[in-house]
Order: sequence, then C-alpha cells, then structure tokens
Amino acid sequence: MKAMILAAGRGTRMAPLTDTCPKPLIPLCGKPLIVHHLEKLAAAGITDIVINHAWLGEQLEQALGNGSSWGIKIQYSPENEALETGGGVYQALPLLGEDAFLLINGDVWTNWDYSEVMNTSLQEGELGHLWLIDNPTHNPQGDFCLDEGKVLDATLQNEKALTFSGISLLSPTLWAEWTSGAYPLAPMLRSAMLQQQIIGSKLNADWVDVGTPQRLYDLEQRLCGGSSA
Repeated sequence: MKAMILAAGRGTRMAPLTDTCPKPLIPLCGKPLIVHHLEKLAAAGITDIVINHAWLGEQLEQALGNGSSWGIKIQYSPENEALETGGGVYQALPLLGEDAFLLINGDVWTNWDYSEVMNTSLQEGELGHLWLIDNPTHNPQGDFCLDEGKVLDATLQNEKALTFSGISLLSPTLWAEWTSGAYPLAPMLRSAMLQQQIIGSKLNADWVDVGTPQRLYDLEQRLCGGSSA
C-alpha cells in the first residue's frame, strides 16, 4: 500500500511560523511534524510515500530527501501553485498507482497505529473509507455522520455529526470524473456519499489538528513538556 501526505498548504493560520518554514517542517518535540508521520508509516510497513508541496517546497525536499533515513521511499509532487486537496491528489495519481492509498493531512498529529489500515479494504462500489473523531472545540458542528458504517453528508442528516480526521483510504476511481485544477476534496466526498460509496469508522486514538501556534504549543506541552530540543 502507498500513502500520500498532503503538505502543500500555505499554513496562514500558523503565521509567523510559516513565513519562512513550510508547515510540515515546524518542529514538534524536537522533530518536524511530518517526520512523526514518516516514522509511524515506516513502523507500519508502509514505505512507498508521496508528498505534494507548494509553499517553500524545496525546503521539504532538502530536509527529507528520498526517505532513506527512515527506510522508506519518498516521491514528490511539486505544485507551481497550491492545487488544494482534491487537485493535489489528482496531480499525484500517476505516482500512486491503481490501488487504494492512504491519504493523510500533513498538519494533524495522532498516536493512531497506521498498521490498522492494513486491515481495511474497499469493497466493490466503495470509493473511500474515512476515519472520524469526536468533534474538537474548534469544530463543534462536525463534518460527516456515521450510520452503520456508511459516511453521510452532515448537512443532509439530523444525526450528530463527527469530525473528519484527515486520514482516509481512497480509491483513485474517486477522481474518475475529475480533471486537473485546484479544488478541495470535501465536495468530491460528499458527492460520493450521495451514492453510498463512502464508508467509515471512528478513529480510536489521540488526535490533534495542529493548525495554529496555540494548538502546537498545547500539544508540545502535553507530549514533551514544551521541550523543542
């Protein structure tokens, strides 16, 4: 199985930290946030990884190289301008192959064991499996509903919504009717949900969207007492 880490965002909410450093390279407990993902993927036996980048992307390639430091192979999908989540993956599809792949938002942290994805598969007609979490304080309304294993658009349901963790197993077929350009992933998922093509489950692990300096600080205090050495 291949994995893709989304790392092309400008990271405006993390400014001024991201003015001169791409968000995935911001340190968390002494190592770049993206390295936490790389180490966990390597430990899970997922060693073929694609990373897209735009803002200060050359720094990412310089810092991570070909991935040999972690026993993995990294391929890059550079974007002249950020293509958003949907467009970014579309551009990278030739690197990802024909099988379902693990997609991870580069600006989240979790202690979830990525090897669990090896026990997840998409059946005929299914285009994606999303892992959902209880709503954090910064997203109290949630994103999607989980109903007997199916993920549904929360705007069309009366049930309590959950928050998308930014971790998913997706089929390249999800992009069958899409072309190049800049567009988000969420509308694609919602369209597939209408056809009952997206399944999901709860992510039973600690999880943080490291989207602001305050959340980064709070997470670092919790994990390593604030030490960044």
